[in-house]
Amino acid sequence: MKITDVKELENIAKKIRIGIIEQVYNGKSGHPGGSLSCADILTVLYFNQMNINPENPKAEARDRFVLSKGHASPALYSTLAHRGFFDVEELKTFRNIESKLQGHPDMNKVPGVDMTTGSLGQGLSVANGMALSSKLNSNGLRVYCLVGDGEIQEGQVWEAAMSSAHYKLDNLCLIVDNNNLQIDGEVDKVKNIYPLDDKFKSFGFEVIKIDGHNISQIIESFETAKKIKGKPTVIIANTIKGKGVSFMENQAGWHGKAPNEEQYKQAIEELM
Repeated sequence: MKITDVKELENIAKKIRIGIIEQVYNGKSGHPGGSLSCADILTVLYFNQMNINPENPKAEARDRFVLSKGHASPALYSTLAHRGFFDVEELKTFRNIESKLQGHPDMNKVPGVDMTTGSLGQGLSVANGMALSSKLNSNGLRVYCLVGDGEIQEGQVWEAAMSSAHYKLDNLCLIVDNNNLQIDGEVDKVKNIYPLDDKFKSFGFEVIKIDGHNISQIIESFETAKKIKGKPTVIIANTIKGKGVSFMENQAGWHGKAPNEEQYKQAIEELM
């Protein structure tokens, strides 16, 4: 399944965003802001780019995805549900004590989740291992890892970045969800990480900068990354936290907060 029509992908991204709001509202907790900001990226990965099969979620030859910013699980769950890994109705059980859809993704419980995540800064290290294994086994799979911009204040990310380049992991694509907001405010004021492009270039990465809400640019960036040889690629995707919901956009307060009933209804109406 590979959808190439941009308008269709945009419509899928809307459905994924609605699923995000449904989850956080029904669960009465969660992280809507950073989930909404990465919805377009996940849409392109799961509906246009990755070699995956919902009927065989553990296939050895499948591409891998690591959601390093595991608190954005509503985005991943909504994407997986709409891709057919499980029923969309299950999204309403988010964070229920008996649900498999907990606050952070669990690879042992949720079909389609390739790595259990939630402890920030660790995803790229895991993705490195997956990409290196693929090279050693010559099975040709690609590995994608999504990190948050606030997350890369973690030192382990840069240790892992050195390894990515050292082992020439050209089958690895790192994506930075660069919405410049974290739980305490603006990323550059909490702990400045910029200029990201220069930093990653100095660590040996091919750097691609895009509008993380432009479906065509996202597709083109992933296609370009496939052609890079001898080094890993990072896609710095400039995004808007809370994208698609007017009162959540660019508001750090919506990093980890559930909408009330009135806000929920407004959000759904805006996303329809």
